[in-house]
Amino acid sequence: MSQQTASVTEIARDYYDSEDADNFYAAIWGGEDIHIGLYDDRRSIKEASRETVLHMARRLRGLKPGARVLDIGSGYGGAARVLAGDFGADVTCLNLSEKENDRNRALTKEQGLADKITVVEGSFEDIPAEDAEFDIVWSQDAILHAGDRRKVLDEVARVLKKGGEFIFTDPMQADTLTDASVLQPIYDRIHLSSLASFAFYRRELEGRGFREIAIEDFTGQLRNHYSRVKAELADRRGQLEGEISAGYIDRMLTGLQHWVDGADNGHLAWGVMHFEKA
Repeated sequence: MSQQTASVTEIARDYYDSEDADNFYAAIWGGEDIHIGLYDDRRSIKEASRETVLHMARRLRGLKPGARVLDIGSGYGGAARVLAGDFGADVTCLNLSEKENDRNRALTKEQGLADKITVVEGSFEDIPAEDAEFDIVWSQDAILHAGDRRKVLDEVARVLKKGGEFIFTDPMQADTLTDASVLQPIYDRIHLSSLASFAFYRRELEGRGFREIAIEDFTGQLRNHYSRVKAELADRRGQLEGEISAGYIDRMLTGLQHWVDGADNGHLAWGVMHFEKA
């Protein structure tokens, strides 16, 4: 792992292991899913986040009892418990944050799924798995945090069986964006120097022998999500005193608005990307 990749990985780990971040994601997202949701007028953040999981799961042709699934950047393991509990898959959760991993293990045990889900601490730039070990690789809004996204895709290609499926989401820059400097406030907030794009993933995965099954552009949902999270955090600020520091809340509200502004200005993209290893 390069020094730059290691630095980005450590920053992400330190952030998600912090007490403020852990309490924020557990409180605002409900402690199961910590990714962008698919909203309608009736859905809460928790319900919309779970709808993304179900939408992605329904797309997978190979998702059946006994299928081996790797979830990279698994967070609190909400998706893994759906894949294991509702569809009978055997899931390995790979995630940087030990705080999140501990919560994942506890929730998994509570739901009686410890025999179907394994939680592993590690980076998805260096996946601790054998070649061609998995039928499906799954990821939700995690690859943006990688120091070397191409290395992540190399690793996905390595551990996925021939004919296996790779399904994922990622907050990205728009394909039409010509001046990435307009996203600097977002880069500064999440300690990154760039975001990927639909075009990046199409090009890079095709070069690794993947076939595109479908890319669903749900960019409007990115705006919906960050706006809803910002409103929820502002509304519940008083309730969260003592659990989340005022400074963290202030920074988070500012950062969430940057994402809303980026979406409103057409600078960002988000969607469900589904590929098959040829």
